[in-house]
Amino acid sequence: MKNNFLPNRLYLIKGLGLSLVCLLLSACGENDFSDLEQKIAEIKAKPKGKIDPLPPNKTTEPYSFQLDGSRDPFKPVDKDASDTEGEVADNGVKPDPTRVKEDLESFSLDSLKMVGTLKDATTLWGLVQSSQRIVYRVKVGNYMGFNDGKITDVSNDEIKLTEIIPDKTSDKERKRYNEQPALLKLVATE
Repeated sequence: MKNNFLPNRLYLIKGLGLSLVCLLLSACGENDFSDLEQKIAEIKAKPKGKIDPLPPNKTTEPYSFQLDGSRDPFKPVDKDASDTEGEVADNGVKPDPTRVKEDLESFSLDSLKMVGTLKDATTLWGLVQSSQRIVYRVKVGNYMGFNDGKITDVSNDEIKLTEIIPDKTSDKERKRYNEQPALLKLVATE
């Protein structure tokens, strides 16, 4: 008999607790919104701002492209007569495969830093630091970087070079090359 009385008591306690919560929540529900309505009325009573009109559209004159003997950049490249015979017009630029590679040609140009200069009686030398933190001395005529970058000028704040880059439009059998300028600027050392 005791067992039947205990569950009934738990239901009674739960019911009283739920009734108490409902009573407390109903006390919070006043319907007096007069302060909120007054604030909204104040905001609506303020004068409205003026919106400036949009600026007029500027018309640009269209550009008329004149060919003047040049290739139209919007049309695919036509193959020359020399291409159909199996020969590509040679521009004379190509790397020298017989030249002995220098130490700095085993590094990409992005991984090299110019860290200073040295000057003797006749030559201004550039100081170049590799990614391995070794400093090399270079002058005009030396090579560095993966693309046969030949140094053309050394000044106090930069080293100028000319790289030989493979032409992406040429095919693998008839590879062409182009010269491209590159620059290594002086950076502050740590």
